[in-house]
Amino acid sequence: MLLTINPDNPQPRLIGQVVDVIRQGGVICYPTDTVYGIGCDIFSQKAVKRVHQIKRRPPHKPFSFMCPGLKQVSDYCHISNTAYRLMRHNLPGAYTFVMPAMKIVPKIMLSKQKTVGIRVPDNRICLALLEEFGQPILNTSAMLDDEDTPLAEAYEVEERLGNLLDLVIDGGPIYPSPSSVVSLVGDMVEILREGKGDVSRFR
Repeated sequence: MLLTINPDNPQPRLIGQVVDVIRQGGVICYPTDTVYGIGCDIFSQKAVKRVHQIKRRPPHKPFSFMCPGLKQVSDYCHISNTAYRLMRHNLPGAYTFVMPAMKIVPKIMLSKQKTVGIRVPDNRICLALLEEFGQPILNTSAMLDDEDTPLAEAYEVEERLGNLLDLVIDGGPIYPSPSSVVSLVGDMVEILREGKGDVSRFR
């Protein structure tokens, strides 16, 4: 099912419709500031396993997740003073920050090091979904793990993966570019991947 939502002024009624799908354990596709993403409720183990199957990703490779702001990030991660300062100046934005997880985070979302990847995307549809849902939403690109190029248009996702998803949001075209991944474990800052987000300020 393809649902068009205004990217500049997301309609609350439609946002509520999407959130109902997520609350019922559904898997959706949504636009971000970097790529079209696939997501679900991180606390629904069944939904998270579905995303692993859709992506053809091994269970030991966890996904990142999105929060609406830094306050919510602190509910799920241990944030050092250095990490807080850097994140405060760069969020929302095209970054995935890797940090130690709190016990509240489901095991299926954790790496072997008990870390998680967190995003606060600079996208109004995403932020509206997160605010309405009130909990983190899983975040991974709308492409299979053995493919190289993320899909740029909602109709492409619908054609390619629509039969595997419960809902696809059309938020307009996105010129896909992956997020920059920055590790903020302890007081160490390490750039793990250079992507759309400017990493010069982390050097």
